[in-house]
Amino acid sequence: MGKVGAVIVAAGSGKRMGTDIPKQFLLLNDEPIIRHTVEKFQNCKKIDEIVVVTGKEHIKTCLDILKDVDKLKTVVSGGKERQDSVVKGIEALSEDCEYVLIHDGVRPFIKNDDILRVIEAVKKWGACVMAVKSKDTVKIAKDGFVKATPDRSALWNAQTPQAFKTDLIKKAYKKAAKEKAVLTDDAMAAELLGEKVRIVEGGYYNIKITTPEDLKGNIEL
Repeated sequence: MGKVGAVIVAAGSGKRMGTDIPKQFLLLNDEPIIRHTVEKFQNCKKIDEIVVVTGKEHIKTCLDILKDVDKLKTVVSGGKERQDSVVKGIEALSEDCEYVLIHDGVRPFIKNDDILRVIEAVKKWGACVMAVKSKDTVKIAKDGFVKATPDRSALWNAQTPQAFKTDLIKKAYKKAAKEKAVLTDDAMAAELLGEKVRIVEGGYYNIKITTPEDLKGNIEL
């Protein structure tokens, strides 16, 4: 069987956090957030290698933080948009990585069981996304007025990791680039190809650290 690689995307500037340094380098339990995130994949026996994508000016910082992570293949610079960064990360994987998990660098609360279930799903279905059922009623609005209320039972909030056969997601991102599609997650690229994307139910603990409030409270790592 081919190898399983993980691409950890940590190229954002974190403007909403309101700090002088990118949020992936903020400390959580005395360790940088990116360290916590990468360790989750380092400790998963089914992950063979890891590529981290960050800003060009932060490559050395990442390498220093992750210097003892033996599954780390490389740290590469990101692109203009998140989707550009993901493509650079995928391209940096070994050629024999048959599957790739794409994960946000600031989602450090992912659990080992989650990663294993995503790997199991991608090997069966070829494309999958971790998600949780929407807790809230969602409104579709136009010009400030409600136009529709979709059935909440059909709504899911997408998380990461999102996983794909490597050749599938490469093809999907090429199509997206050709069509100049703006993607808000990786599954959208697979959807452009008409691929079925399997949902793997995750947990509400798997938050993306975006604002100072996300760092408050005692969240178990």
